[in-house]
Amino acid sequence: MMAENPVRRTSEVNALRRGIDLGLSLIDTAEMYAEGGAEELVAEAISGRRDEVFLVSKAYPWNGSARELPLACARSLKRLKTDRIDLYLLHWRGDVPLAETVAGMERLRDAGHIRHWGVSNFDTADMQELVAAGGWRCAANQVLYNLTRRGPEWDLLPWMRQQGMPTMAYSPVEQGRLAGHSELAHMGTSLGLTAAQLALAWVLSRPEMIAIPKAADPAHVTANLRAVELGLTPAVLSDLDQIFAPPCRAVSLQML
Repeated sequence: MMAENPVRRTSEVNALRRGIDLGLSLIDTAEMYAEGGAEELVAEAISGRRDEVFLVSKAYPWNGSARELPLACARSLKRLKTDRIDLYLLHWRGDVPLAETVAGMERLRDAGHIRHWGVSNFDTADMQELVAAGGWRCAANQVLYNLTRRGPEWDLLPWMRQQGMPTMAYSPVEQGRLAGHSELAHMGTSLGLTAAQLALAWVLSRPEMIAIPKAADPAHVTANLRAVELGLTPAVLSDLDQIFAPPCRAVSLQML
């Protein structure tokens, strides 16, 4: 929801710049966000600092075809005011055959328009089909994952680790809802953390996991850094498992 309200624009730009200052160099956006407006916001924030940033953007599923993918990528590059996207994702699976999207991503990579490509919101069976369609160069899968959405732990995350593919967790604080969780807040207080910081630290404690929490003001970004720097003890992780139980069966991948 960044770049949707002009009143918040200065704060949002400053938040992104503050993240870069702190070494939080990955910025995630998509053509979907504010219908391209978020990419333009990112361009403003990284102006003069492009080489300090690992830039991620995403294409709509209906733009995953051989004809539409290069056009969508070109539009994103123009809005981002850059000559390359570091990681370009298919936002979720659509009707375009995966082999066609894979081939399109590979052509964009060979042309230097993107450095890596991946997917988002792909469950285990989707990932297996992707690899079978030639997508073994998939660099990441971005999925909904947090303390209240632990379903991927049953089969998707083990499969990803087996393939050597990192996972990107979006909404690691459940769109802010975990910030008000009473038990999490109580645990956080004992550790000198807020509930949101503890929730984010937990996601970052997972193997081969990248977290992309939204942060629309500089103070929020600074608070997130505390979670990055913190290591959770086995005892804390065990206590969190008592509050937020890991899955005991296969669960379909959820989306927000």
